[in-house]
This record gives sequence, structure tokens and C-alpha cells, in this order.
Amino acid sequence: MRLTSTSVIKKMLLLFLVIVGLYYAKVFLMPLTIGGILATLFLPFCHWMENKKLPKGLAVSICFITLVLIISIFVFLLGWKVAELTNDISLIKQKAIESFTQTQEYIFTHLGISVNEQLEILKSEQPSYSNIMKMVAGSITHIFATLVLVLVYFLFLLYYRSHLKNFLLKLSVPSQRAEMEQIIQSATKVSQQYLLGLSKMIFCLWILYGIGFSLIGVENALFFAVLCGILEIVPFVGNITGTTLTVLVSALHGAEFSMLIGIVIIYGIVQFIQGWVLEPLILGPQVKINPLFTILSLVLGELLWGISGIILAIPFIAILKIICDHIEPLKPYGFLIGEIETGNKRNLFVKIPK
Repeated sequence: MRLTSTSVIKKMLLLFLVIVGLYYAKVFLMPLTIGGILATLFLPFCHWMENKKLPKGLAVSICFITLVLIISIFVFLLGWKVAELTNDISLIKQKAIESFTQTQEYIFTHLGISVNEQLEILKSEQPSYSNIMKMVAGSITHIFATLVLVLVYFLFLLYYRSHLKNFLLKLSVPSQRAEMEQIIQSATKVSQQYLLGLSKMIFCLWILYGIGFSLIGVENALFFAVLCGILEIVPFVGNITGTTLTVLVSALHGAEFSMLIGIVIIYGIVQFIQGWVLEPLILGPQVKINPLFTILSLVLGELLWGISGIILAIPFIAILKIICDHIEPLKPYGFLIGEIETGNKRNLFVKIPK
């Protein structure tokens, strides 16, 4: 029993040290991880070009240019829709002022705090304009620097992938190299399949939300459809956040109550189609993680790496499960993380045996 307790303590201490290391090394590890996952996404395209007798350097360069073009198009479209949305900024500002005035009156009526006292409290808590500008400039600089690092890591990880794979194989003993190669291939495959499946899912959600919001007359329907689809990268929480923002902005635009209810109904219909049709057909069994550890990984990812941690949490824990499934002492942990196997599939197109 003493040896078992000591072993458990050592494992808990190792887990704690790994989490602490991930937190303090996030500036270094976060762009490296994003670049690595994007590199696995472009591996099939790169292999296809190399099989067509293109030089490796040229194939990697084409993948790099393609990624830069995709990011540029995405930023352009998002900026275009945001600029279109800001055309109604005066109306939104007016509605916000009206809501703020009503809130002040409610606080005065029920709490007895005068309007002047409320303004003094807000002034004491409000950061200065210069501090806000410094924060914005710092954030933009950080995002740009991180993006440059991600692109650099993407380029070199894709080019030196064979060298890195051979390094990992050399770390393992000869009798385990075949299993190590299988782990590398499985981890790469699940990352590719998850990202490709998620991209297809987001595209389908854009269409569904776009049709639904347009039919009920939501202003800037395309923008909110794109927003709700992109936020799907955060399971369980993202789609609710996108729908809530759509309802709030529509309410500020003076939308009728029936339209707000329509937005919620469209959200429910899209979620039904997504859960029972799109996920089984597109994602399938690629990421077999149970909902409990999905939520835990999202929370831990946010605590460690912020928004980037939320985005990377699912592919990271899926890769972790593959590693656990292939290493004998870690198999119980792979079982714990994995989804409970049942006979029924959540797919409307699968016939249930009679």
C-alpha cells in the first residue's frame, strides 16, 4: 500500500509540474503548438505535391502561401463586416444611452443612489483614455508578433517534419519504434481529421445560420451567421455566446420580441441539425472524448493559455488520449478520458436493428 501511495503522489506531483510548466512557458509553447497543429493540417496537401515530383521546399512554400492567403481573406472579410456593422453605430449608441438612463433610474428608485453619485463611482472605476490606448496597442502588437511566430513555426515544422519524426524514433528503444511510429501517425491523423471536420462544420453552420437569420430579417445576418459559426471552435459555450450576442445587438437595433424569439428558435434548430446530423456525418468518431473531460480541458486551457488554450484544448486532449491508449501504464487514463462506448450512434441516418 505504501508503494501504491508513493506512486500516486509521484504522478500527482508530475502532473502538477507539467501544468505549472505549461502556464509559465505559454509565451513560448503557444505559438509553437498552433504552428504544429496547422502544419499537420497541411500535411496531406504537402504530401500530394511532393508525390507530384515537386521539390520539398517548393511544396512547403506553396503551403505557407496558401495559409497566409486564407488568413488574409478571413481578416479582410471579418473587417469588412465589422465596418458594415459600424455604419449603425449611432443607432446602437442611442439605444445604449437609453438603456443606461433606464438603469440609472432603476438604481435611484430601488437603491437610493443618485445619478451624480453613480457618475462619480463610474469615474473612479473608469480607466483613463491613455491607458486604454496603451492596452489596445499592446494587444495588437502581441497578436501580430504571435502570428509571425506561428507562421515561422508552421514553415519550419512542415519542412523538418521527417527530421523531427526520426528524432522521436531514435528516443525510443528499437523494440518500441514501431509503436512510437504508430503513435505519431495516429496523433497526426486525429489532429488533421478534427481540424478538417471542424472547418466543414463551421462552413455548414454559416449556411444554416445565414439562411435562418435572413429569413426572419436580422440586420447584418451574414455577419452574425459567420460569428456564430466561428465561435463553434469552443464546444458547448461558443454557440450560446454567438446567439446571445445576436439577440442583444438585434434588441439594441429595436427588433421586435417575435424576432428575438425567432433567433433563439433558429439556434435550437441548428443545434439539433448539428448534433444529430452534421457531427455524426462530418466529425464522426474522430475525437472520442467524453463531455466531462471536454469541459475540464476547456476550463484548464483557458486558465493556462486564455483563448488560445480554449481553441487548442480539444485536439490536445485527443492527442493525449492516443498517447495514453498506446502506452500500457497510461491506458487507464485513456479509458477515463474516452467516451463511453454504447451500441447506439447519434446519427439519424443509421438504422437501428429491430
